[in-house]
Amino acid sequence: MGNYGQTHARRDLFTSILSDTLMAFMSHPALHFSKVAKKYNQAPVLREVTFDVAMGEFFGLVGVNGAGKTTLLKCLLDLCTPDDGKIEIFGVPHRLSTARSRMAFLPERFMPPYYLTGEDFIRYVLALQAVAYDRAAAEQLLQSLDLDRTALRMPVRAYSKGMTQKLGLAASFLAHKELYVLDEPTSGLDPRARAALKTQLRELKRRQRTLFMTSHALADVAEICDRMAVLHAGRMRFVGTPTELCQRYTSTDLEQAFLCCIEEARQAA
Repeated sequence: MGNYGQTHARRDLFTSILSDTLMAFMSHPALHFSKVAKKYNQAPVLREVTFDVAMGEFFGLVGVNGAGKTTLLKCLLDLCTPDDGKIEIFGVPHRLSTARSRMAFLPERFMPPYYLTGEDFIRYVLALQAVAYDRAAAEQLLQSLDLDRTALRMPVRAYSKGMTQKLGLAASFLAHKELYVLDEPTSGLDPRARAALKTQLRELKRRQRTLFMTSHALADVAEICDRMAVLHAGRMRFVGTPTELCQRYTSTDLEQAFLCCIEEARQAA
């Protein structure tokens, strides 16, 4: 085989390896939970929780207080260690810090340092992720979330609950991640701000980003999410679309279907 043939053979081999690598990358879900279990003082909090969130999917996790949602998020973020099971982020074990480099997280009780201005906080958060701060982009995003750009120059101590939530959302979105984990993202938002947030989420959907959110607002889950899961007493009671949950319990209302689901779980316990 001459040099020409050898060159083409090497090119074909490289192309094949690259194709296989890309296929393997795309085959991984954004999030993978397999038989995740956790106990506190011998009391089970999570019981073999298993589900996936596909790339580009908007997924909602719902449950009553004490269902295990916060513990599951803490396990995902490596803030506590599961007793058993496996969690992967884009195919990477969640214990590795590199796994979370493609993810942005906003907690429910978001409390930025009160002594910083809004702009200081966003700069700080982006710097931690090696993302350049763009004031024009920050102002535009804040306005799209129904927060005046002058808030950037205000100290966080002067923010209302709704303003603080918008700041956290803006900092998350400005990081330009592939996966957004938002714990009660509409908390503290008035109807106008909720509508503004949903517009931003639709843009993320258009860009094929992935969303994993928790919420007590089932109407928001029905509107925003492709699929959802019901977690109750540490167990997964349902995984599917909001429509499928309603169909299972012959209800046209997602809230009523959810109540039927957890009542069924309670009676089976």
